[in-house]
Amino acid sequence: MKIAQLSTGHPEIFHTLQGEGISTGVPAVFVRASQCNLHCLWCDTDYTWNWTGTPWPHEKDSEAGYQKFNRQQSQLEMTPTDVAGAIREHDCRRLVVTGGEPLVQQKEFTDVLKILRGWDPEWTFELETNGTIRPHEALDDLVNQYNVSPKLTNSGNPTRLRLVEEALAFFAASSKAWFKFVVSAASDLAEITALQDQLDLAPDRIVLMPEGRDATTLRTRRQWLADRCIEKGYRYSDRLHIQLWGNERGR
Repeated sequence: MKIAQLSTGHPEIFHTLQGEGISTGVPAVFVRASQCNLHCLWCDTDYTWNWTGTPWPHEKDSEAGYQKFNRQQSQLEMTPTDVAGAIREHDCRRLVVTGGEPLVQQKEFTDVLKILRGWDPEWTFELETNGTIRPHEALDDLVNQYNVSPKLTNSGNPTRLRLVEEALAFFAASSKAWFKFVVSAASDLAEITALQDQLDLAPDRIVLMPEGRDATTLRTRRQWLADRCIEKGYRYSDRLHIQLWGNERGR
């Protein structure tokens, strides 16, 4: 299976605090999958998909020094047993599977979660997904919480790729799923309301989070977005890890 690789050559598996969503502030081990089936313009983990030779644009293309990533230096091949072993090294029994898009490799991650539960039944598993791929039953049986982040027009992805009706209907029907939307501008709220109506989501299952890879950007978007959450009955999420450590990988 393909796992994101840190500059040290180690897999991106680390112990930290969950920085987003309804579990914000909870200690967890993260494992970051490489590969994604979407390519968001503002993605802050673009090293999981924006490799040399690929055609996809990114908003940092105009920044001096930015270039696409070397795939061999950004991705590791590991077995599910090796991934589970690296996760187990940390003294924590909450795992967040993130990416990239983990469900691109859902068979392999099912194996990882089965191995961990076999070692210790007390593991809690969160899975972060863009909501375009429906989980298999074997994986769904293992996951405790889905953090579903459907992509809006601001992501730059075509609607037919970012909104997959079958997958979204599955997550909407799951009591384990929460919907987190990345908001860049007030105009994004109309799209969120339309999706809420389409999926018949209760307001308290919706989490709004400002888009931003630095504290300054988050600060400029935080207040008005928090006010909208109060008006609509939505939950608000900041990006705790950005506030604490900036855009540092492995934190």
